[in-house]
Amino acid sequence: MHPRHVTRVLAAGWLAGTAALLAALVSGAAAQTTAAPSSAAPPQAMRTADTILVNGKIVTVDDRFTVAPALAIAGERILAVGSVAGIEALKGPQTRVVDLAGKTVIPGLIDNHAHFMRAAEYWDREVRIDGVTSHKEALALIAEKAKASKPGELVLVLGGWSEEQFTDEPRGFTKAELDAIAPNNPVILQVIYFRIYANTAGLKALGVDATTADPRNGKIEKDAAGQPTGVLNGGGAVAWTLARLGEVAKERSVENARALMRDLNRMGITAYQEMGGRGFHAGHIEAFRTVRERGQPTVRTFYNLWQEPTSPADVDRVVGVIAKMTPFQGDDWLDNTGYGETVYFPLHDNLLARSAAPTPEAMAQWRRVAQAVADRGMHLNVHAQLRGTIEAFLTEIEAINAVKPIKGLRWTMSHGDQLEPQDIARMKRLGMYVQLHSRPSVQGALMLGVHGDRTFDMPPLRMVQDSGIPWGLGSDATAVTPTNPFFTLHFAVTGEMVGGRKVLKSTVTREEALIAHTRSNAAFLFQEANLGSLAPGKYADLLVLDRDYLTVPQEQIKDIRPLVTMVGGKVVQEAGK
Repeated sequence: MHPRHVTRVLAAGWLAGTAALLAALVSGAAAQTTAAPSSAAPPQAMRTADTILVNGKIVTVDDRFTVAPALAIAGERILAVGSVAGIEALKGPQTRVVDLAGKTVIPGLIDNHAHFMRAAEYWDREVRIDGVTSHKEALALIAEKAKASKPGELVLVLGGWSEEQFTDEPRGFTKAELDAIAPNNPVILQVIYFRIYANTAGLKALGVDATTADPRNGKIEKDAAGQPTGVLNGGGAVAWTLARLGEVAKERSVENARALMRDLNRMGITAYQEMGGRGFHAGHIEAFRTVRERGQPTVRTFYNLWQEPTSPADVDRVVGVIAKMTPFQGDDWLDNTGYGETVYFPLHDNLLARSAAPTPEAMAQWRRVAQAVADRGMHLNVHAQLRGTIEAFLTEIEAINAVKPIKGLRWTMSHGDQLEPQDIARMKRLGMYVQLHSRPSVQGALMLGVHGDRTFDMPPLRMVQDSGIPWGLGSDATAVTPTNPFFTLHFAVTGEMVGGRKVLKSTVTREEALIAHTRSNAAFLFQEANLGSLAPGKYADLLVLDRDYLTVPQEQIKDIRPLVTMVGGKVVQEAGK
């Protein structure tokens, strides 16, 4: 369900019962500074708390997975976690006391791999159908967005769903039905990275008519009369479409960045690692930097940079860019952490392809970029999904390591859908990490058609968890998977895609999944001293949940919503507002 619609699932009576909790948490929030957030030293020396939470279930996700009834916050950081009596001893005259009334608190969820900066650009024009299992409901949400838009304004759904998630009608959208609900607005719907659905106004906005030539690596579908049907197929068609959406004014892009952050807070995300992506440009970073400079961020953003080289000449340029990079010059709200995820774009493998066969020529260019990152002493994130690329990339990394050791740089393999034990052994020797993602939550049925039963171990969550290699759990949102972290947790625990179909047998426990989505992910941000668990000295980034993550039936994990989200000790989201 779209985060802008989550309040619909909250019963009015239930909200009334938690009003005291919400009021206590937000009281005094308006008095907090709106200046640029500071990175002050941990306040362990302070003797009184600004806020204390008591009579709850504080799931710290520390090394011992401690659960305590109370927590104290001083400034931006956690002062103490412990017994109610011990925490109440930290009260001062101005301390806010919040009775959690048994509610569960967990650390703010960290997504280790997302493309939110790019997604923010058109956020005001999007309606997300993440998690919607009814074609009828999805169409109604699109209609609602069109009705609320001015004539001529775009209505977009830029991924995060698949036709197979609909349990009533597992299909896409016809031009006729999109025309019926939005006759005056261009409607453009993106399915992962392989299909576009558009209405008549959408085709006109894209400049598509009977004479339009097919984009490179794409096809404009036409009917028997030679007229466009509203369907554009292929990755090239998707890229071609996205390039024609038009520029967004700077101030609008800044407001969209803030709006996206608020929606992430509603879902429980307090920090993430940004992975750029196709079409990514400096303006995407600049919008978030402006939010930071104005003291308005509510999500911590740590971004990798990649340049999308497609030729040896591009690699020449990129090697020069890398030679001048200096990560970690930001702060705990916005910072560059390294390079990646794609090293050389012609080797960017596809989860829905049967195999990958990197050529020696392409691998030579891949090596040049990766070697430049190693020479600079930087972190590298490597996109690799299929056997061919996994094995080829590891061989090159081993060769690089022999020249310029990479241990300590936290080089990471992203996705790793077809990882096997021998790969893990090689990665351990190199000191590498692994990021695994919930893309089968919408792509699982498609994967079964391509990979058969192997899909049930893609990604191999259980094997990686048991191996002991450092790993974390994320989404790869927003185009290829839903954004909501509780959807990701649900997938990791149940192996079910949106709509309920079982597509993964290699699952983990809910405790393992929570660790992977919080404490473990802090390492990818180089922020384990500050984030990922509720421990003294760390930032008070936390969620008060509407139900207990550790005890609800597994099928309800996807339905959990934060009542309150705090970042740096400040309330940034409360249910119903």
